[in-house]
Amino acid sequence: MQVTSVNLETVCGITSKIPDNKMLEVAFAGRSNVGKSSLINALMNRKSYARTSQQPGKTQTINFYNINEQLYFVDLPGYGYAKVSPEMVKKWGKMIDGYLENSKVLRLVFLLVDIRHKPNKNDKQMYDWCINYGFNPIIIATKEDKVKRSQKANLIKEIKNALGVIEGTPVIPFSAVSKSGRDDIWEYIDMVYEAFTEEQM
Repeated sequence: MQVTSVNLETVCGITSKIPDNKMLEVAFAGRSNVGKSSLINALMNRKSYARTSQQPGKTQTINFYNINEQLYFVDLPGYGYAKVSPEMVKKWGKMIDGYLENSKVLRLVFLLVDIRHKPNKNDKQMYDWCINYGFNPIIIATKEDKVKRSQKANLIKEIKNALGVIEGTPVIPFSAVSKSGRDDIWEYIDMVYEAFTEEQM
């Protein structure tokens, strides 16, 4: 899909109601500072439309980006940020949980993990949440440019083992610097978009 228009259409905070969208939703989940905004910008071919930050915990809302009036990219709040109060963490958790449970048009979840670090209990919990709601998330191993090519296979294996992924689950290495992996990610989005369009007919 060629991205011709992007619009940050809806921003949902803790007390907001999730919009009742009719177009396909593709969600992006991941730990704070894992590179969600950088990935979304790369997929949209925009330099800084989704706000990136050196400061973890910046995305505290669910952001709905309208792509081409055809589908939504849904940027979920980054989790696992230590400087946020436990009460706020619980509220974010409820917000993400509520979205996964209630969206009628969510068909694809990408779970981002940093290729350099073994997924932690928050990543595992997020993965399990997705499975619980009937989604089999595609894993994106970000910051691929920070590791040697010879290390990749072992690091991907470690990610799969730590998350306990369902056999056959894709793990796509991605670099915001070189944009490697972007086309592979778009292939999955296009595939799901086509299936969703047929489903609506």
